[in-house]
Amino acid sequence: MIGLGIDAVDIPRFKEALARSPRLLERLFTDGERDLAARRADASAMLAARFAVREATMKALGVGIGAFDFHDVSIVSADDGRPALRVAGRAARLAERRGVSGWHVSISHTDDVAVAVVAAE
Repeated sequence: MIGLGIDAVDIPRFKEALARSPRLLERLFTDGERDLAARRADASAMLAARFAVREATMKALGVGIGAFDFHDVSIVSADDGRPALRVAGRAARLAERRGVSGWHVSISHTDDVAVAVVAAE
């Protein structure tokens, strides 16, 4: 294992931040993630979890905010329906330099907290 990252996001606080600054949606999430969110009555838990994935990925790579663009990391559905990590751009170059050959991701949330764990192997 190369790195392990975990992050938790307060969903009501995240929802409030998105309401205050709608441009955050474009800054933080890919077109596909925004399209998925638009199909839900309340996507705040889903988006908070996906933001947690980005933070957990930074931790798994041993870097902080600014090391790569938020759009460089996203969640897609694997063929079997599980969440899968998609890494591109500067995040992919960092991962390559660190010798990452694969990723594992787990996402969960309650009404109040979204959590993500990312392992880089």
